Amino acid sequence: MPLHQGADANGGDTPKDRRRRELSLNPFFWEANPVSGMEEAPPTHRLPDGPLPPMTAYRLVHDELMLDGNSRLNLATFVTTWMEPQASVLMDECRDKNMIDKDEYPRTAELERRCVAMLADLWHAPDPSATVGCSTTGSSEACMLAGMALKRRWAKRNADRYPSLARPNLVMGVNVQVCWDKFCSFWEVEPRLVPMEGERFHLDPEAAAELCDENTIGVVAVLGSTFDGSYEPVADVCAALDELQRRTGLDVPVHVDGASGAMVAPFLDEDLVWDFRLPRVSSINTSGHKYGLVYPGVGWALWRSAAELPEELVFRVNYLGGDMPTFALNFSRPGAQVVAQYYTFLRLGRDGYRAVQRSARDIATGLAARFGAYDEFRLLTHGNELPVFAVTTAPDVTAFNVFDVSRRLRESGWLVPAYTFPKNREDLSVLRLVCRNGFSADLAELLMEDLDRLLPELRRQSGPLPMDQGKATAFHH
Repeated sequence: MPLHQGADANGGDTPKDRRRRELSLNPFFWEANPVSGMEEAPPTHRLPDGPLPPMTAYRLVHDELMLDGNSRLNLATFVTTWMEPQASVLMDECRDKNMIDKDEYPRTAELERRCVAMLADLWHAPDPSATVGCSTTGSSEACMLAGMALKRRWAKRNADRYPSLARPNLVMGVNVQVCWDKFCSFWEVEPRLVPMEGERFHLDPEAAAELCDENTIGVVAVLGSTFDGSYEPVADVCAALDELQRRTGLDVPVHVDGASGAMVAPFLDEDLVWDFRLPRVSSINTSGHKYGLVYPGVGWALWRSAAELPEELVFRVNYLGGDMPTFALNFSRPGAQVVAQYYTFLRLGRDGYRAVQRSARDIATGLAARFGAYDEFRLLTHGNELPVFAVTTAPDVTAFNVFDVSRRLRESGWLVPAYTFPKNREDLSVLRLVCRNGFSADLAELLMEDLDRLLPELRRQSGPLPMDQGKATAFHH
């Protein structure tokens, strides 16, 4: 229900209704004179008959949005919720620039090109100058582009069989983000999902290789599962596929969904080999608006070389009198986030990113250890890969469950998601906590104080509170 009660087409017109609409507006909202002019709030589900003063419109929208959660206390989202004021100023200056107009905004296009080159170098591309890539609205679009490239390359290799005799498939863990389900549905690709087993909550290399055949367009390996924050073993997946090629001749490429981990591992896990150092990795995506430390929405998709991106997917526009390739799904979008990404790359550099991500991981591991110190909780992950950890209740806890904990923390403003794991581990329900830049040690301490306060009340319950089972499904964000 909106805060201001305007006269919609189906609204009542009794004296009580009219008085309620009059009282929906603070007299101070009328700019010039608080006792004249506006008699009632505007409608909420149809266009008003006339305009409002800008500050009045602002105050109506602002007041209603006060009921949203505080994004800084949202431990469900991976998305950046804090940036420096200077970045916000730059974004304000670039909101009106349409990224697709590269000939009209050549410097913004140049900043995008530089960001691609920086990421290619960061991810150890054999020849960063030959690496192709682009910005996107987020990792979902980047994954769609990577999947399209995998399918088109497979279709060209199998032109004699496709589409009449062969249906393409994509192998991945059941823990992948929902955008991969969308890709398979939109582009008519069979998803072949490796299930969770026991305490393994992500992709198993040998199981992935076993699902591959001549119709497999690729394998998706996730560097940082959204379910529990763990890295999938990309090098082991590539090794299993190398062995598959040795035995069968099948050459299956790998795409690394590095939505979060591709902006963490290069700084904190430099010895971990997961990127273009592995010849089988053909493409990588990341979310600039997650651990890339930029407000939503910006993502990045990169291919090892032009050979991995079929030419027919590339459209060309004039750029400074030359040729600029573009291959994003979206057309018009603001250049603000790309500019903010370049600002952040310049602002932090490698050492700055390392410091920011180290701080997030240290807070995550410390918070996980404190959860693990309670007899009522059992840690599934410890925050030592992504700054993310998952925790469930101990087997002997019968008074409450993770959904009760999530519900009670929400009363203090904390958004901590509780959800069940997917097929084969639907018996497992967890809390997941994402530690981002801006979630400080002080905020972590406040969270633990609230948990300490509510746990005695939860222990006194006779059992978990009833809930809608539809709300206990797997969490995909």
